[in-house]
Amino acid sequence: MLSFLADYFLVSIPSGVAGLAAPRSTALEAGLGVVTFALLVHNRWYLGGRGQSWGKKLMATHLHKEASGRPIGTWMSFVRDVCHLLDALPCFLGFLWPLWDGRRQTFADKLVGTVVTPAETPLPEPLAPNWQAPGRTEGAA
Repeated sequence: MLSFLADYFLVSIPSGVAGLAAPRSTALEAGLGVVTFALLVHNRWYLGGRGQSWGKKLMATHLHKEASGRPIGTWMSFVRDVCHLLDALPCFLGFLWPLWDGRRQTFADKLVGTVVTPAETPLPEPLAPNWQAPGRTEGAA
C-alpha cells in the first residue's frame, strides 16, 4: 500500500505543481493528462518487467509470480491494477487483507497469483582490475 502511495505521489505532485503554476488552459490540462498517463504506463511496464515500480523500489519490495518467483510481465501488471478495483469494493477490505493474510496478499494478488516480498538487492559487480575507458590505450595521457 505504501509503495502504491509513493507511485501515486511521484506522478501526481509534479503534475499538480505544473498545473498550479500556469493559468488554466485546455492544452495544459491535456498535456498534463498525457504525461501522467505516460508515467503510469511506464511504471506498469517497469513493474511487470523488473518486479518493481518506483514506489516498490523506494519501499524495497518486489512483486513476482507466486509459483515461479519471476516478474509478472507488463500485461499482467495492468490486469493486477484492474483487479485492485475489487480490493476497493467491500469498504477497501482487500487493501487491508494483507494485514492478516499469511502470504500478505490483496484480493488482486490472489486472483492474479502474485506476491510482494522484500526486495533482494544484488551488489554491483566490481570493475575488472585492469579496467580502462573505451578508446584509451595503456600509457596514453
